[in-house]
Amino acid sequence: MRIGELAKRAGTSTRTLRYYESRGLLAARRTGNGYRDYDEDDLRLLRQIRTLQDFGFELEETRPFVDCLRAGHPAGDSCPASLAVYRRKLGELDGLIGQLAGVREQVARQLAAAEEAAEEAAGEAAGQTAGAGGGEPPAPRCEMTG
Repeated sequence: MRIGELAKRAGTSTRTLRYYESRGLLAARRTGNGYRDYDEDDLRLLRQIRTLQDFGFELEETRPFVDCLRAGHPAGDSCPASLAVYRRKLGELDGLIGQLAGVREQVARQLAAAEEAAEEAAGEAAGQTAGAGGGEPPAPRCEMTG
């Protein structure tokens, strides 16, 4: 199949395919008239690359999976090098999850403190207003907005 058809079937652009080719991830064969020619195996490689990128893998991290498929394995993740990339990625994700959990904890503490301060301010304003003859308590002032 020609590059336009492969791009369409893979859900990508011809420019992306040429880039993958320049990076050595996709190897085009040439027809007699010089056109790039691809087959179903190339489509399979592209789907593997796209799936991994959807999972957050960098393009270079897809190389062991592509190499595994090119070596004739039934799946790109059935080789030791691919498994090593999975392990590294899980370690990165675990680290990010830990960082996000810490940030979440800080935001939750900040929210609780802000809500408590707003409740105290509303209670004080209601007490002052009741002693002054009624009326609406002033709206709490947000420190962030001025």
